[in-house]
Amino acid sequence: MTLSIDPRTTAAVFIDMQEAVLSHPAEPVDAPTVFSRAAELAQSVREAGALNIFVRTSFLPNEQDAPNPLRDFQKPKKPRPERWDQLVETMARTQNEPVVVKRTFNAFHGSDLDHQLRSHGIDTILLAGISTNLGVEGTGRSAYDLGYNVVFVEGIMATAKAANHEYSVNEVFPYLGRVRPMAEVFEALSASA
Repeated sequence: MTLSIDPRTTAAVFIDMQEAVLSHPAEPVDAPTVFSRAAELAQSVREAGALNIFVRTSFLPNEQDAPNPLRDFQKPKKPRPERWDQLVETMARTQNEPVVVKRTFNAFHGSDLDHQLRSHGIDTILLAGISTNLGVEGTGRSAYDLGYNVVFVEGIMATAKAANHEYSVNEVFPYLGRVRPMAEVFEALSASA
């Protein structure tokens, strides 16, 4: 089925397009490529008259507000570089594009993402970002639970291992929404402008 986008009820939600993530190892495409493509998508969304929402991960300097349950993989705490949690400038965020702070893989948990979407009349989310199997998948699962139509923008997401990316895209995302190549999303946005 051909993708159709109504810009009045659509938002692109970008996961972790922030300074620290720009240098993360990423597959199947590198992080700078994901960021460049995300910036193109953000501009296309603006031109179509739809909404961009930027989600970034951030914690207090002492990370007291970071989740820390017992788990097999514990990242060692280390000082974070200055501006690690700031959006990259190439996203060219405008003052009326919301920024949501998340502290878990799921951007809806403990944030105002659902409020931002509902207050703007959004029912469809174009989801992109890093990491595919963590932040994008965690957010996509909640978006599905909350009744949003989710379009996963293939080509504008990546993660540390290509196999993890492929599993999410091929085995998980089709149960949560629609997976569409970025070219099809750009075409649908252009047709809706």
